[in-house]
Amino acid sequence: MTLEQLRIFLAVAEVLHFTRAAEALYITQPAVSAAIQTLETEYGVRLFHRIGRHIEITDAGKLLQGEAQKILDHVELTERGLKELNNLQRGELKLGASLTVGNYWLPEKISQFKQLYPGIFINCKLGNAEEICEGTAVGMYDLGLVTGDIKPSLQHCLDKDEVGSDRLQIVVSKSHPWFQRTEIYLDELLSTSWVMRESGSGAQQMFHQALQSWGIEPSNLDVVLNLNTSEMVKAVVESGVGAAALPESMVKKELQLGTLHAIRIIDPQKQSTKRLEIVQPIWKLKHRQRFYTRVMTAFENILLQENVQVA
Repeated sequence: MTLEQLRIFLAVAEVLHFTRAAEALYITQPAVSAAIQTLETEYGVRLFHRIGRHIEITDAGKLLQGEAQKILDHVELTERGLKELNNLQRGELKLGASLTVGNYWLPEKISQFKQLYPGIFINCKLGNAEEICEGTAVGMYDLGLVTGDIKPSLQHCLDKDEVGSDRLQIVVSKSHPWFQRTEIYLDELLSTSWVMRESGSGAQQMFHQALQSWGIEPSNLDVVLNLNTSEMVKAVVESGVGAAALPESMVKKELQLGTLHAIRIIDPQKQSTKRLEIVQPIWKLKHRQRFYTRVMTAFENILLQENVQVA
């Protein structure tokens, strides 16, 4: 039983005439007769009584008429849904984002997207950078948004593109000896206690890489706490415990209020007093071999635009 056979049957059942049904469908009368005969032969029933030059629908035909209409109505709804999906009127986007990116950078992008495409449902999950990379690799997320490096074992299946950046700030609270200072020398980083994120954090990876590029071995720092969210790190440092390297986007308010203070780092070995900065790119990840939907492409366009004009 095919959809075309059902459409032909319903046309005949409506007008009770083979020739007029053929004209309505823009096909030949023999094609209509063949479709009805195939259905009757396949299921061993009569769908129409032939009475001279007239036909009447049988009980079997009435049963099929009701069910066939339901089937074709459902097909029509499905086709409409697919067309609306292609026009970005419906659909779902599964995002995975590292904690800081998801809490501070991504919400504005999602808001811009929802204003343009209100019918698209966005399902966004947060985790550390390593978890998001792995989730994107196995298809849990259409797109991943992280800072930090991708594990070598995942690089073969993930494409990454830079869609933004954030700066790490070395911050301390009012009770810290550095609070009254605007800058410290590089070797002074070894003289204080530190509150760190766990090893899977993108921000933590960037901080360690920066230290190594400055000639400091991360294991030589006095790390007193390892925590699994940057929010916890910020709260602990704000309460007076040690120093931390945190994304500028998440400490902006605290720096303005004065509850945290950012320290400039100077390398005494260089003539320039230019601040040593830690800039971390924000990466958009997607699987190299999975199907790219129009919804994904539309959201990627939002990520690459600085300002989106909403009609």
